[in-house]
Amino acid sequence: MRTSPWLVLTYTVIIVLGFLIALPNALPQSTLQRLPSWLPHNQVSLGLDLRGGSSLVLEVDETDLTKERLNSLLQDARRVLREKNIQTKSVVRNNSQIVVSLADPSQSDAAVTELRTLGNTVATGLSAGQSDLAVTANGGNITVGFSPAGLAANVDNAVQQSLEVIRQRVDQVGVAEPTIQRIGSNRILVQLPGAQDPTRLRELLGSTAKMSFHMLAPNGQPGPGVTMLKDEEGNTYPVLDRVEISGDRLSDARVSFDPNTHEPVVSFRFDNAGAARFADITRQNVGNPFAIVLDDKVLSAPVIREPITGGSGQISGNFSAESATTLAALLRAGALPAKLTVIEERTVGADLGADAIRKGLYSGVIGFVLVAAFIFVLYGTWGILANVALLIHTVLTFSALTLVGATLTLPGIAGIVLGIGLAVDANVLINERIREETRKGRGAFAAIDNGFRRAYSTIIDGNMTALIAAAILFYFGSGPVRGFAVTMGLGLIISMFTSVAFVRVVMIAITRRRKLKVINIQSMFRFSPYDRHIQFMKARFFGVTVSAILSLASVGLFIYPGLNYGVDFRGGIQMSVKTQDAGDLGRFREGLSSLGLGEVTLQSYGDNNTMAVRAQRQDGGEEAQTAAVTKLKAEILKIDPQATVTGSDVIGPKVSGELAWAGILSVVIASLAMLFYIWWRFEWPFAVGAIVTLVLDVTKLVGFFAITGLDFNLTAIAAVLTMVGYSVNDKVVVYDRMRENMRLYKSMPLREIIDKSINETLARSLYTNATAFLSLLPMAIWGGSAVESFAVPMAFGILVAGASSIFIAAPILLFLGDWRRRHRRAVASEGDSTALTSDEQGKQKTVA
Repeated sequence: MRTSPWLVLTYTVIIVLGFLIALPNALPQSTLQRLPSWLPHNQVSLGLDLRGGSSLVLEVDETDLTKERLNSLLQDARRVLREKNIQTKSVVRNNSQIVVSLADPSQSDAAVTELRTLGNTVATGLSAGQSDLAVTANGGNITVGFSPAGLAANVDNAVQQSLEVIRQRVDQVGVAEPTIQRIGSNRILVQLPGAQDPTRLRELLGSTAKMSFHMLAPNGQPGPGVTMLKDEEGNTYPVLDRVEISGDRLSDARVSFDPNTHEPVVSFRFDNAGAARFADITRQNVGNPFAIVLDDKVLSAPVIREPITGGSGQISGNFSAESATTLAALLRAGALPAKLTVIEERTVGADLGADAIRKGLYSGVIGFVLVAAFIFVLYGTWGILANVALLIHTVLTFSALTLVGATLTLPGIAGIVLGIGLAVDANVLINERIREETRKGRGAFAAIDNGFRRAYSTIIDGNMTALIAAAILFYFGSGPVRGFAVTMGLGLIISMFTSVAFVRVVMIAITRRRKLKVINIQSMFRFSPYDRHIQFMKARFFGVTVSAILSLASVGLFIYPGLNYGVDFRGGIQMSVKTQDAGDLGRFREGLSSLGLGEVTLQSYGDNNTMAVRAQRQDGGEEAQTAAVTKLKAEILKIDPQATVTGSDVIGPKVSGELAWAGILSVVIASLAMLFYIWWRFEWPFAVGAIVTLVLDVTKLVGFFAITGLDFNLTAIAAVLTMVGYSVNDKVVVYDRMRENMRLYKSMPLREIIDKSINETLARSLYTNATAFLSLLPMAIWGGSAVESFAVPMAFGILVAGASSIFIAAPILLFLGDWRRRHRRAVASEGDSTALTSDEQGKQKTVA
């Protein structure tokens, strides 16, 4: 058995490059700056949960956008009809369209033609495009609205413009390394590391910042063309609708200080056209009040004392230095094209981020050490090779994350650790196959060749099922959960190189160099699951019955008391609070419940000095949620001045509903995808057995969430999906051996084949489950609340998946196999009877 030198060289280059690319992640910035320029310098960026900061998801208000576009279209419609001498009774706007009433219905065709000229051509896919306006006539009445393509184009343009405005606003306040990207058709994700003031962020990013200058009504009374607007203190002003100057004419805005009061003010300057217009207005209205309006709120309403010809002015009004800076940044960046609504907000304190990094690293290193020690105990000196492969696997995973520019989150670290546990599965399968070949009397090279060849298809099938779960989780997940899917998926792909290709080449090289005749893989365990003949199918009725009872009990727990849904799924406000000593939940609960914010729940976790505070979503918009968060923080500090709010999440009902639906859909689609894959790779009885077992496994996991009270959130969905993939992986190994034995022992009863296959794969099942459990155990104990909803139920799920492969999936396969065999015999017997009857009838005719 020879290995190509070019193959060895290729593997060496891949590993060396992987180490070089991953190296900057282990170096401090001071050392990194001293490295030669030809070496890689990129590092994996850390998510907000690891370094602290704020994340907001903004959604374009399509109703407000349509209203603004219709207002502009209304003026154009009046102008074009007037220019063409088309007489109208009225041209008005309602919520979704413009209605034109003609004085002379005979001018309807001409009016429609002219109104259609106001439209723009919108490209739609591969077609030549269509108008963004829909103009319809009914006698003397004409309606003008936006076509579906026009509405989509309006939203698309608004999002593109909003992205640029938000970038400018963020640049104005100097936030380092912001992430600003589009999500879907009408949403924008903004992540700002280090920024931890959600109120200021809402003002900075959610404010439309549409500034305009208006005169006030001379009689001070409301009427046609007058809108009553309020200022910060609640004073009402009769503002004329006519815009004298828009904020588009501003060329600059800066924070300064009033020389008399020494309070912060915002000084602004117009461009040339704006300055000339401002001079004319102030010259014509000396002695009259005018209003400076921002987003339908009066900032200032001074009286014009004299003409202002310099093209500049200032806005005063009880500003703090911070609020004045924010307003100046808004005015410099310009107005948003439409209102943006904050539908999701998450804030992580820097202390919590540092604590998460520490816990993530500790639990990851401890998990790796436990797995490596277990592998060494299992396989001795050959286990060292497997551990080297695991180390290379981890390094290549970090290098891949660096290359693709991925963001590492705490769930992402969990994905890396779990990927290590799943990579061990391939090593265990290969070593167990080689052991088996050695026990059959094979020589060293024959054992290596047969062991790898027979394990390969099982490894492919097992990894494919886990990759299906990772892909679906990435598609339906969001934020940190996507990070988990990326790291787990990359880990599975890389394991095909490290655990299969690399280990094979090194194993052959060691065998040739040492001139080994036999591969002797020794274990330090006294217990050996080999050559055992346990009749598992004798306990099939007991196993299925116990499983059914546990699943029914889990369904009952799901109904009552139910799951402890996290803020991801039920919406509202959630805050993480850390106290110096063990917090008195009763005292906090009493104080927070008196704020009038509806139901407020508290839950202690970790070392009992950390608690989660949850409040229902408040009536009203973003301002109501911000006010509620402020109230909660103030009351927490009042109860315990030493307490620290380390993070907060605000989730709107729309997002929570979407996340809940996406979570359910992802589990269903993942299960169906695996069903079809197993059906394709095996036969339908195997697929049915797997899917029924999965349903029972998932119900038990849901029951575990209900009985433990763990948060059921997006991270929990990741645990469910991963458990589904892991469970199918476990069953694929047993199924693969059953299929192999069915081909070898065609006359052996199915029950004996199933028992034989389970016994032959028992070592692999026990060892793989143990390594996966060991990799998760440190995260479950020390990982903190961020991964608690993943690691703890996943550890439970591994135990459930291992048991269900033997006591549920196998009995179902036996039942279906026996049923199919009886059905085939019945069909064959019926065919023989039919043939016999036909022969007898033929004989009777011959005799006659």
